[in-house]
Amino acid sequence: MKTLLQMVMIGLLCAPVMSHARELLWGDTHVHTSNSFDAFPRGNQSADVDTAYRYAKGLPVVHPYHRARIRIQEKLDFLVIADHAEFLGVMRTVYNSGIPEDGLNSEELKQKDSMEKLIRESIDSNTFYRVMMRIAKLYDGDPVNSAKTTELYQEAIPNSRLMARTAWEEAADLADKHNVPGKFTAMIGWEWSPIPGGANLHRVVFTDADAQTAKTFRPFDTGDSAYPQDLWNWLEDVSKTTNAEFIAIPHNSNISKGYMFPETTIKDVPVDAEYARLRAKWEPVAEVTQIKGDSETISSLSPNDEFADFETYAYHIQAKNEGYNALQGDYLRSGLRRGLKLEQALGTNPYKLGMIGSTDAHTGMASAEEQNFHGKMARDGTPERKLINPDRPDATSGWAMAAQGLAAVWADYNDRTSIMQAFKRREVYATSGPRIFLRVFGGWDFNKRDLSHKRYPRNGYAKGVPMGGDLPERKGAKSPSFLIHAGSDSKGANLDRVQVIKGWVDSQGQSFERVYDVVWAGEDRLGAGKKLAAIGNTVNLETATYTNSIGAPLLSTVWRDPDFKPELSAFYYVRVIEIPTPRHALADALALGMVKPDRGPAVIQERAYSSPIWYAP
Repeated sequence: MKTLLQMVMIGLLCAPVMSHARELLWGDTHVHTSNSFDAFPRGNQSADVDTAYRYAKGLPVVHPYHRARIRIQEKLDFLVIADHAEFLGVMRTVYNSGIPEDGLNSEELKQKDSMEKLIRESIDSNTFYRVMMRIAKLYDGDPVNSAKTTELYQEAIPNSRLMARTAWEEAADLADKHNVPGKFTAMIGWEWSPIPGGANLHRVVFTDADAQTAKTFRPFDTGDSAYPQDLWNWLEDVSKTTNAEFIAIPHNSNISKGYMFPETTIKDVPVDAEYARLRAKWEPVAEVTQIKGDSETISSLSPNDEFADFETYAYHIQAKNEGYNALQGDYLRSGLRRGLKLEQALGTNPYKLGMIGSTDAHTGMASAEEQNFHGKMARDGTPERKLINPDRPDATSGWAMAAQGLAAVWADYNDRTSIMQAFKRREVYATSGPRIFLRVFGGWDFNKRDLSHKRYPRNGYAKGVPMGGDLPERKGAKSPSFLIHAGSDSKGANLDRVQVIKGWVDSQGQSFERVYDVVWAGEDRLGAGKKLAAIGNTVNLETATYTNSIGAPLLSTVWRDPDFKPELSAFYYVRVIEIPTPRHALADALALGMVKPDRGPAVIQERAYSSPIWYAP
């Protein structure tokens, strides 16, 4: 628990920010309901779109699996329900009321009866995972044949497009119903979910459109194409005809087999200028952390980073486990570095990405709170169910999943337009779950006086650019400066340290990275070679509790790059690290009478990631 003094200090930090133009909004852009084809068969047969909004707004709801009353600890400001466009609402409709007969021929009517029987029996017997592979061949077959993919989707279940259209229109109407500008924003969205050859290329797509506009188009799905370029071209066309804005957010790059931030695409074609242009336009932000792991970096790619390997998820989405091998195209940091390299050759950086977190919860619950985590799938809602995945005993369990993350947005107002604009300018950041306060500005003239609440953040905007921005070149300037304010979650753990991660590229196209500890809690922590010692650990493994007797509630500084070379392009982002706290799996294990969880760590250090600031000569 925070002391009264700590609460006052955090309030002083936040108060001038809230009174100066942009406000900090918290949300989740990636929640699945019973409309998703993989959520309904796995225990979520009741947490629908309306339930998801009510939970996010702070209302009590019934858990779809164990049926207990649950409630989010702190309500959200905005939500994107991102059900899979593929078979949207189809499994729910088939199971509950059957396939509609409208327009079906005699052969399709025969197929209708057998498919209804197959789907209902497989859901009731908990064998749907294997049946789904047979129905739509989602996990095998030709990995890049989009024509074949389209054929499979159209033939798999009769009238699947009709059922999906009905579910889409119902979801759009509910978004408008729950959307209350200034109080809660419901953004209309979906997930496009290609998995060519087991490579995760999924994107969450959301729009600022209202229900009336959203009903004029059908969500782009894998039946339309399995290629990202085709998604971006579709967004170009629909945006022109509807005047709606869209954003596509890549996620789980950690399991993309190197294809999320590639130099050569899944079609085995080198990334070119048109690819870079389209991607930079439609994908300004990436999801860096979520239930299926963290995608910032991993020690095999960042061997000098002691905080790499956070919530590593080493399971590809495919039937056969082939082992996990992290590639440069799998992680955000190496992707950002690759973007600098490609910019030299193409003139445009395709991976100029801001960072957010979101959950990817399939329970209908935006559940990123460590001690209030309801699992990825509804059946992960009890400790016993997290011990093993009954569909895939050789694969991951609920304890390997992470209770994360959140999207933090600096917006002018809590409405669809303002949130969309914040994403477009990348003035957003990610946390692994806690509501860590973070504000970062880059400029050439910041000094310690700018840290004063009397000038902050006005001087941040006046003298520099916020996170997500481009630092303008200044001839003769010695080094850029960064104004950094970080505050702990007012109801959570203190902070350990604040770091700046820098990436740069030389004239030969070689990229590099370095992690700087720039401000930290406590004294006398610098050892030999100026390496910062660990903060300590107050976690009691026997009770799954901790104390805030170490760390600090607030950390702020003005930092200058000591290694700046004005002729080299670079990016800078801030990483905030909390003190150690108990992970959700530890509490579950103790509840079951175990000493510790058998999968995943018992203790973690939660964190926040700012969107980068870029410099180009």
